[in-house]
Amino acid sequence: MDLSQIPLFQMLRGRLSYLSDRQKLIAENVANANTPGYKPHDLKPFSFQAQVAAQASGSASSMAVTQPGHISPPHARSVTVVKPVATKDSETTLDGNSVVLEEEMLKMGQARMEYDAAIGFYQKSLNLIRLAARAPGHG
Repeated sequence: MDLSQIPLFQMLRGRLSYLSDRQKLIAENVANANTPGYKPHDLKPFSFQAQVAAQASGSASSMAVTQPGHISPPHARSVTVVKPVATKDSETTLDGNSVVLEEEMLKMGQARMEYDAAIGFYQKSLNLIRLAARAPGHG
């Protein structure tokens, strides 16, 4: 059984990938907390509704077209393109840096909790599949 063909697992993989990319961006923001002129970045919020709509329309089974000259091959695997977005300034220092470490740590904690929840849901789903695939009477 190929779990990558089950829509639930495709969405969970997308969620985990999004959260991993978000944690990398937050870590980059923290690493540049003292860089003059640095503006922090974050990702657009992940939307399960968008994932479900993509599954329903079949667009999740094709590659993302990121340039006008790209051609989507039929039946290609899904590729998620993550684009960072600039965050709102809450504080900007005299050197032009607008990273607020407290805000970044809050975002990192939130992303970690969401990642742990998604992993837990993934594991529970695997356990349900294992239970359903087990022969009757083999407890």
